[in-house]
Amino acid sequence: MSYQPIENYGIVGNMRTVALVGTNGSIDWYCYPHFDSPSIFGAILDDKKGGRFQISADADGARHKQFYWPSTNVLVTRFLLESGIAELEDFMPAGLPSDSPAYHHLYRRIRCVRGTVRISVACRPAFDYGRRSHDTLIKANGAIFKSNGLTLALSTAVPLSNDEEGGVSAEFVLTEGKSQVFVLRSDCTNGVACPPSEKEAEELLHGTVKFWHDWLSACTYHGRWREQVQRSALALKLLTFEPTGAIIAAPTTSLPEVIGGSRNWDYRYTWMRDAAFTVYAFLRIGFRDEAAAFMGWIEDYASKHVRPNEPGAVVFTIDGDNQLPEQTLDHWEGYRGSGPVRIGNAAVSQFQGDIYGELMDAFYLSNKYVSPTSYDVWVKVRSRLEWICENWQLPDAGIWEMRNRQEHFVYSRVMNWVALDRGLRLADKRALPADRAKWMRERDRIYEEVMTRGWNEKRRAFTQFYGSEDLDASLLMMPLVFFMAPNDPRMLSTISAILENPRDGGLVSDSLVYRYPPQPRIDGLPGEEGTFNMCSFWLVEALTRAALSVPEKLDQARLLFERVLGYANHLGLYSEQTGPQGEALGNFPQAFTHLALISAAFNLDRMLGSQI
Repeated sequence: MSYQPIENYGIVGNMRTVALVGTNGSIDWYCYPHFDSPSIFGAILDDKKGGRFQISADADGARHKQFYWPSTNVLVTRFLLESGIAELEDFMPAGLPSDSPAYHHLYRRIRCVRGTVRISVACRPAFDYGRRSHDTLIKANGAIFKSNGLTLALSTAVPLSNDEEGGVSAEFVLTEGKSQVFVLRSDCTNGVACPPSEKEAEELLHGTVKFWHDWLSACTYHGRWREQVQRSALALKLLTFEPTGAIIAAPTTSLPEVIGGSRNWDYRYTWMRDAAFTVYAFLRIGFRDEAAAFMGWIEDYASKHVRPNEPGAVVFTIDGDNQLPEQTLDHWEGYRGSGPVRIGNAAVSQFQGDIYGELMDAFYLSNKYVSPTSYDVWVKVRSRLEWICENWQLPDAGIWEMRNRQEHFVYSRVMNWVALDRGLRLADKRALPADRAKWMRERDRIYEEVMTRGWNEKRRAFTQFYGSEDLDASLLMMPLVFFMAPNDPRMLSTISAILENPRDGGLVSDSLVYRYPPQPRIDGLPGEEGTFNMCSFWLVEALTRAALSVPEKLDQARLLFERVLGYANHLGLYSEQTGPQGEALGNFPQAFTHLALISAAFNLDRMLGSQI
């Protein structure tokens, strides 16, 4: 075995956790029972010691294809051989009662659809990121993997054998029309694996397909890019933690931003920054319940850690905890040798001043489209806005979570303006008590400061922080959050500067956007990272809005959007970044990118419609 390209994976899940399934039929990442639980299969981070669960029909000259059952998160991996064709169906049941044991099952069914195929199976768990040993017991109906504190069963009618790595394996032949089911489950009775039922698997499959069809039927987007938007929505739904309403940034940790480098972070948590983008994207395409659930997570879970006179926390667990000590797993080599492998995230202790703008925009949108803001919530919001009035001048780590410096980042200032602006709007919409004069005065001070100190006359653009000459793609958000008009000469000039090639001081390479200049590095970390996919969609949206007064920008936006869509993987999924050869880099799939895709598609489609 060797490492699969990151873009070779699809995901299945149950709104508790996900599994990454490669085009070779191998589950190389699976945390159980939740997104941020220790991994059971982690071969994507250590090919030899990470553990995997592979079902394949490989032979010389075998070809692989992978696709989703239409409008669902049921994944099909197809093996095309000279002797026949086999299809592997992977899914986790959805739409069941929360107390149903099958909710936490992972179903894998391999079918021969043509000819005769030889199937190989290897299931080698590595509990607790490979730090815990386990006992393997072969049973009549499968195998038991027993580790300290957790026991899993692999149920199957196929005879299994022990292998030397603490796992089990099997080989068997399927003829046309025949199939075998494998179920990974935790509800084994008295240490005995229950035999899987083909009928049960079929019923659960059809129930899961119906669940996804019913859920997706609420989507109100019927525009030009319906398929891509719906796939993004389905991916985002898989990244929601249904019990609390949280949405994780990505289901993986430590997939590198630079192969062989150290830019490896744990994204299996919820960033407060994602709030406004999540609420906006879901509301734009009709998923009101998901937007409301995320706001419920903020109010019921994340708010537990608010300290009135201290900066707000940046990142939380799916349960709303902000204790995420960062540590390294030194026994794993990392994806393609890209160590260290990290769990936890030190960004939790950073001061990132921009988060208040995203949070207040989310409250404003929720109040407008979901439900009115309650007085008790308003009291907390008002207290935070008072804090912003006194502290917006502080330098911070910024949206890109700089670990080596604090600066007066222009994006952070803009988002502090957004926080006060949305607070004023919310107070007026609901006639809520507030020190309007003070908030307005500080809001206007921020605006004037950004326009004077954030603008670089030499570059004819807004730059990353006060005194910097570097561009920053986050400033494409300025017209998107209504800080300034999209056709303001300064904004148009900034967009033009960003559109230049990096060798000429810009940020765009073949439609893909770097978040800031790739060289020299200002973040203190070695290696040149890839382009940021969400920034590419931000550029599309900024150009779309600029087209209100500069019509030729619309064609530019559409071409750019289509080009960026071409960098998705075979399933329409995006990692955080795209590398120099078009490869996926960073954690996968990334929620932020899919949120930005939805927003860009919605606004571009609307603008194109208005031109008819």
